[in-house]
Amino acid sequence: MIFGKHINRYYIKHGPLLLVGIAALIFVDYFQLILPELYRIVVNGMNGGLVESGGRLVPFTVDVLLDEVCLRAIVIILVMVVGRFLWRVSFYGAAIRVETDLRNQMFDHCKNLSQDYFQVNKVGNLMSLFTNDLDTIQECFGDGILMFCDALFLGLLAFYKMWKMDRVLTGLSMIPMALLFLIGTVLFKAMKKKWEIRQEAFSKLSDFSQENFSGIAVVKAFVKEYLELKEFRKLNVENEEVNVAYTRISMLLDILTILLVESVICVILGYGGYLVYCGRFDAGRLVEYIVYFDSIIWPVMAVSMLIEKTSRGKASLNRIGELLEAKITVKDRADVTDLTEMKGEIEFRHLSFRYPDGESDALRDVSFTIHAGESVGVVGRTGSGKTILVDLILRAYNVPDGALFIDGHDVNTVSIRSVREGCAYVPQDNFLFSDTIENNISFAVDETDDALVEHAAKLSDVHDDIMNFTAGYRTVLGERGVTVSGGQKQRISIARAVLKDSAILILDDSVSAVDMKTEKIILKNLLEERAGKTTILIAHRISTVEHMDKIIYIDEGRVCAVGSHASLCESCEDYRKMVDLQRMEEEAGGEADV
Repeated sequence: MIFGKHINRYYIKHGPLLLVGIAALIFVDYFQLILPELYRIVVNGMNGGLVESGGRLVPFTVDVLLDEVCLRAIVIILVMVVGRFLWRVSFYGAAIRVETDLRNQMFDHCKNLSQDYFQVNKVGNLMSLFTNDLDTIQECFGDGILMFCDALFLGLLAFYKMWKMDRVLTGLSMIPMALLFLIGTVLFKAMKKKWEIRQEAFSKLSDFSQENFSGIAVVKAFVKEYLELKEFRKLNVENEEVNVAYTRISMLLDILTILLVESVICVILGYGGYLVYCGRFDAGRLVEYIVYFDSIIWPVMAVSMLIEKTSRGKASLNRIGELLEAKITVKDRADVTDLTEMKGEIEFRHLSFRYPDGESDALRDVSFTIHAGESVGVVGRTGSGKTILVDLILRAYNVPDGALFIDGHDVNTVSIRSVREGCAYVPQDNFLFSDTIENNISFAVDETDDALVEHAAKLSDVHDDIMNFTAGYRTVLGERGVTVSGGQKQRISIARAVLKDSAILILDDSVSAVDMKTEKIILKNLLEERAGKTTILIAHRISTVEHMDKIIYIDEGRVCAVGSHASLCESCEDYRKMVDLQRMEEEAGGEADV
């Protein structure tokens, strides 16, 4: 059995089902131990011709064989079949429910975890928790209850019957069993540690595989298949070595178990044969005793298996516990209210920000205001802090009190959900799901129709591209949208955000993969469709934002200038240099790398 903070409650939650399984198991164990008596009757009847029935000796006839042995054996077998069905359904059914509930808990907690958690913990490691570790928990919960209860009830019942038959022989038989228990206790800690190492190695292997499959195009383009194969083989060998190390300890426990069990058989045959020779046992009673001991072998083996499973389960439960106990760093305070009917006004007041693991500020004393309904461009060199501005608006990170306001409300006083519901976002990576194009576009809303989806696609100038696909809007995209081009991914992502029709639309470098003509069409459509609503567009090309109501120029985490394109060209030298550089690059046939 496995116990821990995140699993103990399931023993209570599924208590009735587990009690049914335990009751069925006790019935099976009780009736199973009637079988040795039948063996004694048959052996003594064949040897002496007389058997004990109803407290008296009677001849061993066919009628006695049928009534006393065969009929009782049939009843016992039927009871055992029904009982085993019930305890399997009960124990393993409860274990599957535990696995399902834990998986739901883990997924729910993961989606609430802050962005910085996923920057540290890789996808491969998380996936191993949802697969390998949960499978281990499920196995340990179901098999653990079975092995513990079976070892307890069957072991005690068999021991009681053996003890009644001969105490000395039973005492001698239990000495190797006590040694086995001590050995298992010692090996438990070593097995638990080895299993933790094994799971870590599997996580690394899983993460490396996931990254390579996701980036297979890059691997092929740079002809690095052999290099990646070498690295995979290295991780695979490490995984093999830790698995072999764990298996060695596990097999050592199994071998010692078999050795000690077989040594008991020697004791029983030796001393039991002596008892038969002295007349204290007859052949039937010795066979009965051996069958009782045979019944106790499984509980003894179950103890060793229970030690092995518990060591694995505890290690996996610790890993899952680390995930479930990971702190949600970005969350609502107790007294927040919902922000209703968002207008779209955004104000930064002397905001400075540093990433949780950062060594210096990513933003320094940022102050500016975006009025409701304005279209605003944000420009600056790579790494200047443009993306973190919108991340803070979307509450991806914690914000200092009194530093960021939406519609005049400090973002720390309103619920994160209501802020995000009032925003539509097109991220840099333009993530698409492995689903139909229609479902990808309509992901942002709960209910929609084909006409609205098509309208959003037309606004983002991707409708004609979609219609060129054989299945049109019902075309199923590959993983992460791999079956469409970069420009099509961007425009589908824009359509998804446009369909939401929110008070604030944020596009983070979302037209970089389209040509200038397509970009102008998209921006014209957006500005016309979203007249009176706030639109924030992060861009590298000045031409992308020069017609916006306002442009924010940011450099090294500081807002250097805010104003129209014309006013910034006059008042901000760095901005003017960027404009001139990009103009020269365009005239030369390229784009500036800013």
